[in-house]
Amino acid sequence: MTGAGLEYVWRDCAPHVLAALVRRYGDFDAAEDAAQDALLAAARQWPAEGVPDNPRGWLIRVASRRLVDQRRAEYARADRERAMARQAPPDALLAPAADATGASGRDDSLALLLLCCHPALTRPSQVALTLRAVAGLATAQIARAFLVPEATMAQRISRAKSRLTQIGARFALPSAEQMPDRVAAVAHVLYLIFTEGHTATTGAGLTDMSLAAEAIRLTRQLHRHLPAAGEVSGLLALMLLTHARRAARTHADGSLVPLAEQDRSRWDRALIAEGVALVEAALPTGPVGPYQLQAAIAAVHAEAPRASDTDWAQIDVLYQMLHDLTPGPVVTLNHAVSVAQVRGPADALAMLQPLLADPRLRHHHRLYAVHAHLLEMAGRTEQARAAYATAARLATSIPEQRYLNARAGAG
Repeated sequence: MTGAGLEYVWRDCAPHVLAALVRRYGDFDAAEDAAQDALLAAARQWPAEGVPDNPRGWLIRVASRRLVDQRRAEYARADRERAMARQAPPDALLAPAADATGASGRDDSLALLLLCCHPALTRPSQVALTLRAVAGLATAQIARAFLVPEATMAQRISRAKSRLTQIGARFALPSAEQMPDRVAAVAHVLYLIFTEGHTATTGAGLTDMSLAAEAIRLTRQLHRHLPAAGEVSGLLALMLLTHARRAARTHADGSLVPLAEQDRSRWDRALIAEGVALVEAALPTGPVGPYQLQAAIAAVHAEAPRASDTDWAQIDVLYQMLHDLTPGPVVTLNHAVSVAQVRGPADALAMLQPLLADPRLRHHHRLYAVHAHLLEMAGRTEQARAAYATAARLATSIPEQRYLNARAGAG
């Protein structure tokens, strides 16, 4: 098995392996170490012996044995040995290979997601721990999402796991009364997971389809638990409407195709219909949140037969509502694009000036990419080329680098 193949199996199995260990033994930190040991064992054995019929079961069995051995070594007392011996054998932890749920019908990855969003943790810790434990993102990827150094993120994740162990957090789905308290953190986590899958921050590929699909799967699970939660519906709609464009986002060679140039016949109309229906059902039912507004914007794009048919005036209004609700640089960047379409590039460029002067944003390639696009619309070609070149230098995704460098060299 190649390294890429092993990574794919691990990403698919990791939440279930870790969840099984945490549910059985309770120690989050030790469970993750044991799970990593099992992956190392797989990396040594599977290339020579072949992938087992039930990779998840194999990993759980090996990790469980490592954890049991570790506990026995740490607690070398006869009563501890007898207690461990009385526990169910590791095979009792296994779910059927064709079934992602346990005997109770509970989805392990969703339960693990909600555990990582325990209210005893701070919001940044909830998001970081979930991205690490459930999505399987590397610490460096999570650090980029939070705009902090990798060492800082590693410490944050370690403290979060220690905190869960300290308070004796239980591996169980929250009650119906407790569930809404975790929705905001869970939604944020799922949004970041999907975003990383939709446009990978690093690597040779623009997307990580398995990661985006996992975010959608988990969001569907959450939506089934909270069908009346407008923001959960909005988040699911946003993911579906965005994911619907996946086939048209790259050329055959993997190079990026901007939204305005995409072949809309390749968009997934079934996902678009599902996403639009979710938006239309959620918006009239209660307070409108940021995910619902972003989904509404995505729906306007999705329903336009051609890029030239896009209702930019409606998008402009929706972005203004989003800015009023949750102002921030990302909202401003996206709003500026719609303003350029409705009122012209001069007004849009004026919106970007405070962001360009903010030292906290000097490493954000998308700021310079949007700036370059607006300069190009304004006919300031040489300045646009320079901005595209800056954006390409700051981008960490190879497809984005190539696209931006091409724009920098365009005549």
